[in-house]
Amino acid sequence: MYKTLMKSLRQYKKPAYLTMLFMALEVAVEIFIPFLMAKIIDRGLMERDIAYILKIGSLMFVMACFSMLFGVLAGKFSSDAAVGLSTNLRQDIYENIQTFAFDNIDKYSSSSLITRLTTDITNIQMAFQMVLKTIIRSPFMIAFAFAMASYTNLKLSLTILIIVPIVAFILIGLIYRVHPYFIEVFKKYDRLNQTVQEDINGVRVVKSFVREEKEIEKFKKASEDIKSLFMKAEKIIAFNAPVMQIAIYSCLLLVYWFGAKYVVGGTMSTGELTSFITYMMQILTSIMMISMIFVMIVISEASVERVAEVLNEKATLSNPEKPLTTIENGDIEFKNVQFKYNKRSEEADLSQINLTIKSGETIGIIGGTGSGKSTLIQLIPRLYDATEGEVYVSGHDVKDYDLVTLRDQIAMVLQKNTLFSGTIIENLRWGDKEASEEEVQRVAKLAQADDFVQAFPDNYETVLDQGGSNVSGGQKQRLTIARALLKQPKILILDDSTSAVDTKTDAYIRKAFTEEIPNTTKIIVAQRISSIQDADRIIVLEEGKIDGIGTHEELLENNMIYKEVFDSQVKGGTIVEE
Repeated sequence: MYKTLMKSLRQYKKPAYLTMLFMALEVAVEIFIPFLMAKIIDRGLMERDIAYILKIGSLMFVMACFSMLFGVLAGKFSSDAAVGLSTNLRQDIYENIQTFAFDNIDKYSSSSLITRLTTDITNIQMAFQMVLKTIIRSPFMIAFAFAMASYTNLKLSLTILIIVPIVAFILIGLIYRVHPYFIEVFKKYDRLNQTVQEDINGVRVVKSFVREEKEIEKFKKASEDIKSLFMKAEKIIAFNAPVMQIAIYSCLLLVYWFGAKYVVGGTMSTGELTSFITYMMQILTSIMMISMIFVMIVISEASVERVAEVLNEKATLSNPEKPLTTIENGDIEFKNVQFKYNKRSEEADLSQINLTIKSGETIGIIGGTGSGKSTLIQLIPRLYDATEGEVYVSGHDVKDYDLVTLRDQIAMVLQKNTLFSGTIIENLRWGDKEASEEEVQRVAKLAQADDFVQAFPDNYETVLDQGGSNVSGGQKQRLTIARALLKQPKILILDDSTSAVDTKTDAYIRKAFTEEIPNTTKIIVAQRISSIQDADRIIVLEEGKIDGIGTHEELLENNMIYKEVFDSQVKGGTIVEE
């Protein structure tokens, strides 16, 4: 788990090592300061040797300056390493997410991924910086200070050995109890972020149904859950400080008690006792720092697990060893295809799919909700892989193609397709980043988008808000169709992507497809029969199976489902003769 995270350190390994080096140097310098202090007391003050006091005092001042310099450098390099690690972690997670298949994405909610990219990585950054600064300093300080304390007075140093195991035992017990709370609290963070995300994305729905108070209450409950868990964890962690205080004062009392006896008895000088107390305080302060680090590690461990989980997630879809990089045409074939979203499910979402589509054909797909329409078309660009059977494009199994090559030649336009923040022309050039303005305008005309774009004051330079929220649903669909056309794909898939446009505009778009891209295979998933009645063939899906295939006229004669849909839409006034 931690090894996975350390792979992201990369170019920041040097600052991390330099942090540890300068921390070691700082400790080495600090260790000798109490020793010199004892010399000043025992020889300089007792013998009233001003020259000796000035000499040793100057040396102490120089060593203190070096200690400060090493500490500042260690702090700088630890910050560089920690910030660099968090930057690389965010980049590595984001890049890995981009490789995910839909199977992988389905395992995580978007709110959970956002929490991991923000809160979790911030926790890791803070913990890593503290660990860097103490991983060398505290152990070295404890070891060297104890060695010097033992050199000063071996018997008195044994008092420290009595306290340290007791403190360690209590700290381990605290960590064991508090860890489960922090695992749970980050799950609550996911839910909180999900609530915020849903409310922001659906703000129009919230306001139209006057649900503001209900949503505020839901957010408050999610926030209260986090507070409650944090309070439980903090109550346990709060024992850390008093435990350390008891340890420190217990040691002080023992040292003062026995040290005073040794000084009175003449077996220990005043300077030695002073330096011993300083060494003891260095040891106990280092133990306190270690205890704080343990607390940070406990808090960050849950974050480490969550971040490592995403980093270790491997895409379920990958390229073959020698992938095909050329697609000759838009031929499509399904052979005995079966598909399940949940591999453990007894019933398949698609079954017994056998279908051949010739390049350049226009195929309509219709069926009720949950009949498998969207599932079927998502197997073509390998957004999912068939559980059984094979899907072929241009005569080759889709699993034999390079994923980029395959998806670059298949343009999909979804009902809820996404536009991104930026100008209209930037969004359209997702289809072809090198497209000229004239080419962009040409495909926009084909998609019946040019007229409304030209009506904007800035035309194609009009800036779209996040998700294209400043254009209507029909305008958004026409822009996404134009974007797909700009790819000049071998296969064009429209998944109910004209549902928000009127039937006249829909007819113009279909006419443009026929005239402008006759060699492109066109698959149109629709709820309206008017959108597909002119297709070369229409596929009727029912409960994940093909219930009928034929032309509009053929299906009206021999397919009950199609006829029922047609009759219901005619009575509702949906069918319009072109």
